[in-house]
Amino acid sequence: MRAELARRLKRWQGTALPIVQAALAAGLSWFVATTVVGHAHPFFAPIAAVVCLGVSLGQRLRRVVELVVGVSVGVGVGDVLISVIGSGPWQIALVVALAMSTAVLLDGGAVIALQSGSSAVLVATLLPPSAGGGLDRMVDALVGGLVGLAVAALLPANPLTVAHRQGKAVFGELATALRGVADAVADGDAVQAAGVLARLRDSQEAVDDFRTALQTGGEIATIAPIRWRKRGDLKRYEAVAAPVDYALRNTRVLARRALAALRDNEKMPAVLPDVLRQYASAVEVLRAELARGEEPRRARAAVRDAAAVATARQLGGEGFSTKVVLAQVRSVAVDLLQATGLTRAEAVEALPPLSRGNGG
Repeated sequence: MRAELARRLKRWQGTALPIVQAALAAGLSWFVATTVVGHAHPFFAPIAAVVCLGVSLGQRLRRVVELVVGVSVGVGVGDVLISVIGSGPWQIALVVALAMSTAVLLDGGAVIALQSGSSAVLVATLLPPSAGGGLDRMVDALVGGLVGLAVAALLPANPLTVAHRQGKAVFGELATALRGVADAVADGDAVQAAGVLARLRDSQEAVDDFRTALQTGGEIATIAPIRWRKRGDLKRYEAVAAPVDYALRNTRVLARRALAALRDNEKMPAVLPDVLRQYASAVEVLRAELARGEEPRRARAAVRDAAAVATARQLGGEGFSTKVVLAQVRSVAVDLLQATGLTRAEAVEALPPLSRGNGG
């Protein structure tokens, strides 16, 4: 029981700030709509504020527009139809169907369609046309959305928190995969290589979450003045996202061809596992330097050193799959160097030149 309670408290702590933001925005939006705008029952204001802040991963500015459009469509269709046909089960069904259809025909997204439907339901049930004009409700939705944005700007989350967490997951996947391939090659274990490949095929979700986290962090750093100083650190993470994605993809190819080479009993260079393990260590150094907001010089040097080992030992192979693996070793090095801030041309130039007899 104690462990379960601790787990739930930790989970609550992770959501405490969004809860405070939503509660504050709901109360403030009602206050603004009633006191400043002069609406007696601004039902849509706190709803719009909470929904706006409920977008936990990016695009809040766009969501405010979608909320206003959705409410406008739902209220407009609902007010017109309910004033003519009255309220009841079949009337509600008809109003919702027409409101959502109108939103779709206006080329709106899923959010606009759902907001149109829910607004139409409220108009048809709790807030019939006699309770207030449709324009007032649209204004209430706008007030709620703007208050939600203001609360997010004045009481923002740390934009680097999610970036750190998702970045740790992506770098962890890459380092684990590189070590996994190294161990499989060292042990001559095709089954282990197959397991690494299977995990790599599921790694794209971590990359997508990382990109979304960066989008969220960028939004916070844009609208929240007290978080503007975080923009430099976010840019470092943003520069890393694409190269790390490419590194994971190239490691996936490497794992696939390593598996084929092991199944075909091709002989791979004895130094290959050590090179891959050095890459994995460089990835972990890169993750640590980014988390500290440092220029990733140590990671860059570590990748260069690993590539130098591969070049000095003249990695070569007889089988087709082995040659592809060795080519991917150099491709991964280029990706990792780009993740440290180099351009592709600089990354290629930073690597030791391939000498005759090398398979990479």
